[in-house]
Amino acid sequence: MNYSQLTEGERYQIYGLLKEGLTQKDIAKNLNRSESTISRELSRNRGKRGYRPKQANTLSVERRQFAEKRIKLTLDVKEWICSLVQKDLSPEQVVGYLEKQCRIKLHHETIYQFIYEDKAEGGELYKHLRIANKPYRKRYGTYDRRGQIVNRVSIDERPKVVDEKTRIGDWEGDTIIGKGHKGALLTLVERKTLYTIIVPLQGKFADKLREAVVAVLGPLKECVHTITYDNGKEFAEHEAMATALEAQVYFAHPYASWERGINENINGLIRQYFPKGTDLRDITQEQVQFVMDRLNNRPRKTRGGKTPNELFMGLQVDLLAA
Repeated sequence: MNYSQLTEGERYQIYGLLKEGLTQKDIAKNLNRSESTISRELSRNRGKRGYRPKQANTLSVERRQFAEKRIKLTLDVKEWICSLVQKDLSPEQVVGYLEKQCRIKLHHETIYQFIYEDKAEGGELYKHLRIANKPYRKRYGTYDRRGQIVNRVSIDERPKVVDEKTRIGDWEGDTIIGKGHKGALLTLVERKTLYTIIVPLQGKFADKLREAVVAVLGPLKECVHTITYDNGKEFAEHEAMATALEAQVYFAHPYASWERGINENINGLIRQYFPKGTDLRDITQEQVQFVMDRLNNRPRKTRGGKTPNELFMGLQVDLLAA
């Protein structure tokens, strides 16, 4: 007779026959099961209050599900998990990528468990997890003293279509400041696709920043409809940018970073690679490109598991081969 899992109904039968005082041998005959099956059932699925059918069925199902998860973690799957985590994908992103590309379904808790087991064995996968440090906050307290940007256009006048994220071409821009305010990174993020551009700057001078924005977005002019900045003086030459790119430039309200929430979140991801206190004057273009590739090749749950490169550039990268 081929072995099959005991059903919940059979477990209720076992419970009833035990109450009647039948032996394991007699119960096995009644259910047409082997005596070893009944013995194993009573030893593995017995609780502190004895054998109870509902509890026994729950224990059996949980054990089977756990075993199925462990079976899926073959050597190949473990290598894929390591490769994706080392590319700074979160456990949720790893799960999404493996399901989409490899037809493997895992739970993100399985990935976390794998990472922490690796840590216990001296591994360093855990270092690629995003650590929830105190979020970076730019200081806007001197805004009133430095004066408003001439001819700035408020975000209140921005077209409603920008909020809908239904088209490609609406960007958010900001700067990340280096140690001692000497050196900076210009960050630009396209709202619909999350495509990110990073440009190293030697300072926050408005003319240098305007040149950088025009240089990187110029070739993408057809995909630039609006740009929304904060109120830093480095964006003072916004009118020249708008003219060169044939786009509209808007400014968020002071102290309202959530109005550029996508850019703020991306800046937080970039800070994983260039922590606060980093001298950004020493950052090379190769380092910046590395971070851009990491972010733009990262599948995003909010974008259906697709990557910014896939959505914006039409490029698909095999993360398990890269």
